[in-house]
Amino acid sequence: MRPDWDSYFMKIAYAVSERSTCDRALVGCVLVTDKRILTTGFNGSPAGQDHCDEVGHLMVDGHCVRTIHAETNAIIQAALHGISTRGATCYVTHFPCINCTKALINAGIVRIVYSVGYRMDQNALDFLEAAEVELYSNGFLP
Repeated sequence: MRPDWDSYFMKIAYAVSERSTCDRALVGCVLVTDKRILTTGFNGSPAGQDHCDEVGHLMVDGHCVRTIHAETNAIIQAALHGISTRGATCYVTHFPCINCTKALINAGIVRIVYSVGYRMDQNALDFLEAAEVELYSNGFLP
């Protein structure tokens, strides 16, 4: 059976998450406009630097700060390649943290589809509502 578009792009987000190098949360993100993939991102260290799966986690206040989150990496890829994210949908395996939420809002994302409600932050939910970003959990799990 042919999957609907949300399921299709969420499957791709899970495939992207397999590249994550921080095993605390294997997160994948796909930014899409008009049913076309703009960029992808996964949790990983800055280019050329050590990864958690190589040297361990760099923990500060209960968070691994060695990695850049998947959503931020997807936005950075768009910036590096001159791709507008205005009006795009973000497909992400886990609900975005507060910092990624703010970045997604400022990147012009209008819809977020996520699968896992990992550490859902009320501030992030409030920001998304104020920015009128549509939020949808499709409950998809690979």
